[in-house]
Amino acid sequence: MGWTVALACATTGEPAEVFRPGLTPDAAAGADLARRLYPDATLVETGETVLDFALWPYEDELFVGAFEGALLVCDRRLFGLDDDARRIADTVAAALPGARCGVLVLQNVASGCWFRWYEEGGLRREVFVTSEDGVVIDQGGRMPAERPYWTAIDDGASDVPLPFSPEEFGLAIAREHMVGRDLASLGPDGFLPLELPLRRFRLRRPA
Repeated sequence: MGWTVALACATTGEPAEVFRPGLTPDAAAGADLARRLYPDATLVETGETVLDFALWPYEDELFVGAFEGALLVCDRRLFGLDDDARRIADTVAAALPGARCGVLVLQNVASGCWFRWYEEGGLRREVFVTSEDGVVIDQGGRMPAERPYWTAIDDGASDVPLPFSPEEFGLAIAREHMVGRDLASLGPDGFLPLELPLRRFRLRRPA
């Protein structure tokens, strides 16, 4: 399965405990976060969907899930890896007091992974790797879930081409540090992360 993902996920507790059956989004809190992300844009709320359909939004879409102890944002502009992407990531990371936040971008065509990690609103880790270009960014202390992937490079192997799959790398980080389980696996408690409900917004930014 090729994954294409533009996801920011903040939690105030252990993800495996925060994400559980029966979570319902707070529509008002979700709309408030959407306005904080795009204060100068016209936003029209168009209903609810699930994370499975929100991971890679259209250009004019924004998906937000505000829950007890967690925030999820799916925004295609994260894939820009530019100042706007960093602004979106920084805003989500600071929106939930005391939270830890992971921002994950996967693109199956380009075969790359961009990941940022925040603690209490401060950036602690940033990594960007692609199959063809190898390690583009590697800043901050490595997360436990990613350490096994660096073994060959740390032992002196070339990073071009990258000696591991960017997709597997990113999904391992998401499993361990962002949602607490495989995105597409049904847990013994009956919870499937891809079924998390999110509010959907149409977005029109000023020219």
